Amino acid sequence: MKTLALHHEKCTGCSLCQVICGLAHFQENNPKKAALRIERKFPEPGTFEIHVCNQCGRCQEVCPSEAIAERGGVYRIDPEKCDFCGICLEECPLKVLFTHKDFSYPIKCDLCGECVSVCAPGAIEGRE
Repeated sequence: MKTLALHHEKCTGCSLCQVICGLAHFQENNPKKAALRIERKFPEPGTFEIHVCNQCGRCQEVCPSEAIAERGGVYRIDPEKCDFCGICLEECPLKVLFTHKDFSYPIKCDLCGECVSVCAPGAIEGRE
């Protein structure tokens, strides 16, 4: 899978994508540890927007500790190298690097595809 295609109009806001992301990467049922965000548009009910990394590489460009490397079209954070300066968080154009109190490094999408596998309405699709 090279990219994720997002179809916001199909999103039901169920958060299964966030749950599976936390389970797949951290073995926890904790959507707050997900590498994607579902924005609930209120007051209009039933309107959601999916936010996920598009692998643009801006995080790698600005990382002073060289903790972010590209492999196979995916930018990955090396927790051992990351000094959690926050520059990548500030510079991310889509605001899709996330923090959690349990980690001393940001969380970002690695295109694992687990979210695609549980998205019954087809709001998230994998594309080659």
